[in-house]
Amino acid sequence: MFDIGMTEMLVVGVVALIVVGPKDLPGMFRTLGQFTGKAKRMAREFSSAMEAAADDAGVSDVSKTLKAATNPKKMGLDAVKKAVDPSKFTPGSETEKLAKDRAETAKKIHEATAKKEAAKRAAEAEAAAAEAAPKAKAKPKAAKPKAAKKPAAKKPAAKKTAPKKPAAKKASS
Repeated sequence: MFDIGMTEMLVVGVVALIVVGPKDLPGMFRTLGQFTGKAKRMAREFSSAMEAAADDAGVSDVSKTLKAATNPKKMGLDAVKKAVDPSKFTPGSETEKLAKDRAETAKKIHEATAKKEAAKRAAEAEAAAAEAAPKAKAKPKAAKPKAAKKPAAKKPAAKKTAPKKPAAKKASS
């Protein structure tokens, strides 16, 4: 718990011998042992009281239920897998006939789906080949010379405003 080695214990013993003295050392160790025993008893009583309270509250039942729910063997998943296995049916039973019919139907559906996928891939390949054929046959067009860029249009010069005319003199009478 405290991870104390033999060298640490030896150092503690030597320090205790020096501090307490050889005469009182056995009494101190006895008292220390009694204190440690009381602490352990109190811890044991506390943990047993907590377990009893948990049992009264039904925590153990809940924990057992949760453990059982998470265990696939106790839930019966293995039994379900065995029951569904078509090779486990008795020969000639109605269940065996139904299982065989279901397996055949699933096989037919799988084959039909595979055929559709193959036809779809073939159609896509033909379409891709048809697109590639005209491009390969077409002659490359002569490259047109690129037109020289026109200089950007000049902004019109700001209009000059005519100088203000002096106000006409008022005619005096």
